[in-house]
Parts: sequence; C-alpha cells; structure tokens
Amino acid sequence: MMALSDAPIGVFDSGVGGLSVLAEAVRQLPGERFIYFGDTKNAPYGTKSTEEVRALAFNVVEGLLSQQVKAVVIACNTATAEAAQALRAAYSIPVIGMEPALKPAAELERPGLRLVMATPGTLGSEKYARLYARFGQQAVSLSCPGLMEFVEAGDRGSDALRAYLRTLFAPYRDQPVAAVVLGCTHYCFLRPLIASYFPASTAVLDGNAGTVRQLKRVLAERGLLSAREKGGVSLQTSGGEQSAALMARMFAEASGQAPSEAG
Repeated sequence: MMALSDAPIGVFDSGVGGLSVLAEAVRQLPGERFIYFGDTKNAPYGTKSTEEVRALAFNVVEGLLSQQVKAVVIACNTATAEAAQALRAAYSIPVIGMEPALKPAAELERPGLRLVMATPGTLGSEKYARLYARFGQQAVSLSCPGLMEFVEAGDRGSDALRAYLRTLFAPYRDQPVAAVVLGCTHYCFLRPLIASYFPASTAVLDGNAGTVRQLKRVLAERGLLSAREKGGVSLQTSGGEQSAALMARMFAEASGQAPSEAG
C-alpha cells in the first residue's frame, strides 16, 4: 500500500499558464510526483463569473482527487481568488493558492509605480481588493482581457501581441516604473517580451516561487513530503492533442525536462 507521502500533488490552471508554477515546483520539490491538469477546453477563467469559475474548479479538483492526490495547487490567480476558500471548506487535503506579487513589489526600496497585470476576474475579486488595500499605495491595476489567449495559442512574439502590450503600457511610457507584477501565470511565459518595454532597472515579479515555498511548508507541517530522490510529472488536459503537445513543449522549455506522461 502506497504511503500518503508518496501520493502525487495535483496542480491545475485554465490552460498552459500554470506550467510556470509546475516548473518551479519541480525545481523546489524534485522528489515529488505531480499531476498537472490544464482546463484548456474551458479557458479562459479570467472573464467568467465567480459561479462559473467555482464550478470549473470543483470539477477539476474532483478529477484530481480521483487520482489520489495528497494536495492541490491552484496555479491560477483567478481560480484562487474565486474558488480557493470554497475548495478549502469542502476538502480536507491542503489547497494552496496564488496571489499577485504585490507585497514583494511594494517592499522594493525604489521609487516608481507598481504595474499589476492581471485578468478582469482577478482584479475584480474581493481577495485582490484586500491585497490592494494593504500593499497598493503605489500600484496601478492593469486589466488584461485577451492576453492569456496569446499564450494559449503558443504566441509569444507576434505583431498583434506586441501591439497589445504597446497599447497597454503606453500611458506609463514616460513615468518611472519600479516593478511589473505578472498577476496571471500565463504572463510568465511573456516575461522577456514584457520586460523589453521597460528599463533594465524595472523588476518583473511573479508569485510562483512563493506559492511553491508555501506548498513545501504545508507538506512538511503535515508530514507529507516525499522521501523519494526523483519524482515525475503527468500532464493532462481537457483539450485535444494540440493542447497536449503545446503543454509538453512549454513544460520542457520552462523546466528543462520532459514530462513523464502527457495526454
């Protein structure tokens, strides 16, 4: 009988964005087994209602629980904002969520704006409102409807994408910007392009490492850390073969390794 500590960890997102979180988790927890589910069929989450996002999140988590996961990581800022509290109330296993890295941005000892890029769903949530009330004194919230779809299509440098970003950042071209916060995991795959619109001194931040550190802490507290030296990754999607191939390619790029299984 498999020890609970050897059970896999479930990680999910509306598509490929959470692979950036998964890659960080593999780096910090190389002995763990991970099952990643990209809900590509129902993407994007960021423009859906709270009720829709919660229903989708519960459906995904039920699927992960059927595979005996010991913990779930919501590798999606929108799903965290709209569904994490309800998921924690419903299940006894650890549920780890994300939030935009506004706190680290606020703590930077440099003048300038903190631009927070996120989906309409994230920016309109109560969770984000509370975060902004604490750390948003120098922050500007930038709603980015449609941006994650470029990443879902495998586009990270087209003329259309560049035009989108140029328009988004135009009002801040002549203002000092201390940090850009990537408040959607999809945007992490656009980091070099986004950074190119700002001086080299502008920090580009995400919440991935902090999320995985929290996962590691919670697993340790509950005695759930695996003692294995090498784990593995299974990639799953609600989309078709094209989505599965894109996920495998982007995970390999982000992590430097191929998944154990993809489909």
